[in-house]
Amino acid sequence: METKIRQLSSNLDPRYFQIVVLSALLLYGVAILDFGIRWQNAIAIMLTAQFVQLVGTRAVQLPRFDPLSPLITSLSLTLLLRTDDVRLAILAACIAIGSKFVLRVRNKHIFNPANFALVSMMLLSDHAWVSSGQWGSAAIGAFALACLGFIVLTRAKRAETTLAFLGCYAALVFGRALWLGDPLGIPLHQLQNGALLIFAFFMISDPRTTPNTAAGRILFAALVTAVAGTIQFIYFQPNGPILALILCAPLVPVIDSLLKGRNYRWEQPKGVL
Repeated sequence: METKIRQLSSNLDPRYFQIVVLSALLLYGVAILDFGIRWQNAIAIMLTAQFVQLVGTRAVQLPRFDPLSPLITSLSLTLLLRTDDVRLAILAACIAIGSKFVLRVRNKHIFNPANFALVSMMLLSDHAWVSSGQWGSAAIGAFALACLGFIVLTRAKRAETTLAFLGCYAALVFGRALWLGDPLGIPLHQLQNGALLIFAFFMISDPRTTPNTAAGRILFAALVTAVAGTIQFIYFQPNGPILALILCAPLVPVIDSLLKGRNYRWEQPKGVL
């Protein structure tokens, strides 16, 4: 039985587990925690993302349509993006999925689609913002365990990015607290942030937008943490990690040129974006 489970986990596309975790979090947040998610926005984001993926697939003549990637992006956007205008939700989905097909270097996306859309919407409109994701310790603990379970069950080969970022960010906030003489409850509260976990497990860890080598991914995570800390604790701007990722993403091709490695492919036929 154990052998069969290992074979299944190694052969299964890890995005299925991502979808299960994000969907469960979304349902729990809407039903129990009242995330403030408008159902019109959620439906608009998911339908638009699939439509743009289909259009892009045909435009660049890919061999098959892949619904998994836009679904993960849709769930991340639905959990993090807040807007009172459904047209902005539709625009966010268009920007997210469209960026995969347009902004590419060496057959890789430059930006994580959800990250690119979130930052774009914050810059384009005062009616779009990112949810801070303060969900309470119980929900945070359950989500963190589910995300760690994803790494264990799927044997994610690129977990270094997530683990390095979380380790660096924890060291940053705890080190800052010790330097300032703040109680340790402050950095603990800063780490109990749902948006931070979604960022760590589903944005910065995106294997299609991270460096191709383990050393490169650890370096990239450290750079993102440093920029996030500068934005958040020196310039006192919110959403430091989300802004830092989009600023550091163009460095990935540079890191790949210095540290050679193979582009990541999901467990699927060649040619799917």
